[in-house]
Amino acid sequence: MRKLVITQNITVDGSIEMLDDWFEPQSQFDQSDLLAEVHRQDRQSDAFLTGRQTFEDLRGYWSTLTDDPTGIADYLNEVDKFVISATMVDPGWQHSTILSGDPVKEVQALKQQPGLDIVTTGSITLCHALIEAGLVDEYRLFVYPVVQGRGRRLFPDGYRRPRLRLGECKAFQCGVTYSSYIPES
Repeated sequence: MRKLVITQNITVDGSIEMLDDWFEPQSQFDQSDLLAEVHRQDRQSDAFLTGRQTFEDLRGYWSTLTDDPTGIADYLNEVDKFVISATMVDPGWQHSTILSGDPVKEVQALKQQPGLDIVTTGSITLCHALIEAGLVDEYRLFVYPVVQGRGRRLFPDGYRRPRLRLGECKAFQCGVTYSSYIPES
């Protein structure tokens, strides 16, 4: 069975909702070590899952970018993308498939298909549904050294998980840290 991984950029105070300009993937700071880690993870996945809003945001920015020194545009343009949406008719981005059924059932079916990791990012409502359904196999958190003071969190209000096991932990030159966590049964 494929692994479902939630990868999120997150503030020190736990917000994954970008209400301020704290996340800049094309920053002028040296992010070479951070990008190397992102690309290492990209090589472990062959499916990118999002909700409609995140998909449209990503498509509007990355699909038309022609001079991207980060390599993120190349990855997003080539990876198989799956967008959960009951309203979208045409994804308008190559290698994209619309999943219009129940999100939990659609992701359960996707996990049964052969392949590498399925990664989702952003898509807070979708992530909450997948977390509550117990479908997430790993959480990968890139923590940015900022406090936003507001915004939605990774886990739904009231959700409790007794234990998460630390998988990996790294720090990068730009001040971002990365930790992965695996839910314990």
